[in-house]
Amino acid sequence: MKTRRTRNGHGFTLIEIMIVILILGIMMAIAVPNMLKARSNSAARVCRENLRTVAHAKERWAMENNKPAGSTPVWSDIVPTYLKGQKPVCPENGTYSIGDLGTDPTCSRGGEHTIQ
Repeated sequence: MKTRRTRNGHGFTLIEIMIVILILGIMMAIAVPNMLKARSNSAARVCRENLRTVAHAKERWAMENNKPAGSTPVWSDIVPTYLKGQKPVCPENGTYSIGDLGTDPTCSRGGEHTIQ
């Protein structure tokens, strides 16, 4: 006497589970590099904006204090008044250099982290 195996709809077969895992793996292989690139672009954008803010604060400091063209402010000159009491922080752990009035501020990370 032969017994018939009937599928009553409970659970998934091994093949179905493997196909789902394969599809998820392909989706992750596409999504992860794009997320990492977006994260890097976002950090560079935040750093550039911080550098612009420092440049504007430096210019305001020079105008309000009648400083000549070669003057170089220090952080204590511009942070309390022109940067809302807080020194900007690079999102990729770089350090900002103010520079003199004739140059743009810079980030130690360089590359994309410059004012454009």
